[in-house]
Amino acid sequence: MKNILRVLLVGCLAGIALLAADVTGKWTYETQGRGGNTMTVTMNLKAEGDKLSGTVTGRGGETAISDGKVEGDMVSFAVVREYNGNSMKQLYKGKMEGDTIHFSMTMEGGMGNAPERKFDAKRAGD
Repeated sequence: MKNILRVLLVGCLAGIALLAADVTGKWTYETQGRGGNTMTVTMNLKAEGDKLSGTVTGRGGETAISDGKVEGDMVSFAVVREYNGNSMKQLYKGKMEGDTIHFSMTMEGGMGNAPERKFDAKRAGD
């Protein structure tokens, strides 16, 4: 009986892992930069189980993400940057649908808390 329960548990866990979104890869989105110029932000993400690692590259260069998680089709992570002695933390939360992640991003620290921004990151071809 115990063996049957173990097999069922392992099967359920494997099924949950298969339901997790495949966020591994390169993602890009456009945002308004300084002076109203459009700039491209690139995210290189790697999922290992429910852990998410990677980098975000934009105007400030390439920065590693922290606290990355994947839960089904939901992803979340933080990016901490330093500007002129001020630390700024960007908190990303997104829902994956096909080759798009619908993100909301909030900021903490730096020059004060900014309003939530929403954007769509698209999977980029390598």
